[in-house]
Amino acid sequence: MTWPLRHEVMWPNMPIDFVKLPEDASGIHFGLFVDTNLVSTVSLFQTDVGTAQFRKFATKKKQQGKGYGSKLLLHLIEYTKKQRFQCLWCNARIDKTDYYKKFGMVETDKTFLKQNQKFVILQKVL
Repeated sequence: MTWPLRHEVMWPNMPIDFVKLPEDASGIHFGLFVDTNLVSTVSLFQTDVGTAQFRKFATKKKQQGKGYGSKLLLHLIEYTKKQRFQCLWCNARIDKTDYYKKFGMVETDKTFLKQNQKFVILQKVL
């Protein structure tokens, strides 16, 4: 269920396989539903002992600004704390960093380009 939403929101001009991750089968996928419709999704992957990365965080464009993504991200942060992770991180599009900072995430000096889109790694010590 996450792939079509990821595709629609993140990379609509790419083939759907572009949003599929090799590690999807081993990840934990969270979704926020309104009635029976998936409106926001995010996937969590353990990257090292005590460290987790969330990826492919997407909320339907018509549902953005309603707090659904924020609710889902807060749930993910609480989940990682309960699982005793010490650090949570993500690759964020540069224009989205202010959003993640509201949740206590901090920019690192690590950046990269993907499909002419600039990304920065943000992290949160739990």
